[in-house]
Amino acid sequence: MSERSKFLEPLTRENAAVVLVDHQVGLLSGVRDITVDELKHNVTALARAATALGIPLVVTTTAADSMWGPTAPELVEALPAGQRIIDRSTVNAWHDNRVREAIEATGRQKLIFAGVSLEVCAALPAYAATAAGYDAYVAVDASGTFSQTKRQAGLLRMQQAGVIVSDYATLMVEALADNAAPESGAVYAALDMPFAVLVGQISAARQA
Repeated sequence: MSERSKFLEPLTRENAAVVLVDHQVGLLSGVRDITVDELKHNVTALARAATALGIPLVVTTTAADSMWGPTAPELVEALPAGQRIIDRSTVNAWHDNRVREAIEATGRQKLIFAGVSLEVCAALPAYAATAAGYDAYVAVDASGTFSQTKRQAGLLRMQQAGVIVSDYATLMVEALADNAAPESGAVYAALDMPFAVLVGQISAARQA
């Protein structure tokens, strides 16, 4: 596939996997480019929507028992039952054999990364995945970092490296593909977009 065509090939529930990197309480405490509440909302929505679509998740932490603490409890609650969280020491999650093997085991070509921090925990494995021949996406609003400068620099470097940048809801709706699909209600409920709830209430009122 050409470099250009990978940007045009759609995400589907059959070709995508989601990789969540270091959404840990210690790291979340330093996030400054998005509110912590919004970030938690977005990453848990991403996890729930992916699960509703049957998209596999790979979840990892770094130094969970020492430096950066456990995964945010809201995210843990949103993960599928029995989901493994791989704790590692490497800065780049791709450099941990267990993480890379878990990604490879999904059999998916398109990898959606989200992490704290954006420019390290999400971006570095996205670069490595791109170099390994995968199509790497980063859900920027399910990621966070410690200053606006770091966010801007990270976004620029990702785009220069050929990483596809998007938001979590668009990626999941693209994978849904058809609003008539039986999973659509669960996906939109998982995405938890307040305006969509309002639209549903307006529609219900008109039908009353």
